[in-house]
Amino acid sequence: MKTDYQLTPSGEYAYRYPRPSMTADAAVACREADGWWVLLIRRGHEPYQGRWAFPGGFMNMDETTAQCARRELEEETALALSTDPLFVGLFDSVDRDPRGRVITAAYLFIVDQRYEVRGGDDAKEARWWRTDDLPDLAFDHKEMMLKISAMLKTRDNETDR
Repeated sequence: MKTDYQLTPSGEYAYRYPRPSMTADAAVACREADGWWVLLIRRGHEPYQGRWAFPGGFMNMDETTAQCARRELEEETALALSTDPLFVGLFDSVDRDPRGRVITAAYLFIVDQRYEVRGGDDAKEARWWRTDDLPDLAFDHKEMMLKISAMLKTRDNETDR
């Protein structure tokens, strides 16, 4: 019987099909009198070095995507949040990451104030941006922001009722 895998001498499975990498991104939004603000990081390394993006990174084998988003947020911005994030969606365009086949799970944390942040790990800088005045975003984060904006608008409409 032909299988899709073989067992290596060390007892690990080796699959003959390529597998994608998994990342998670953490959007943090805050509503103030002048509108919504989101937290972005300036990337310190390629790809997209110097460009702004949502905090995020590669998932460890012992964590969920939500745990990965929370960990990356803290590593890259020094912001530790204990609240449960909202699931934004999966972003899986074949060419979304020039490093290879990468699928990301995006999450949204809504906070009550713009907390103090600083760039850390592979983030050169972290800062808050008004959602109506965002810089060019790395990867497919513009598409991600469109979905987040729709979620924030729905939240505003529900609050206005």
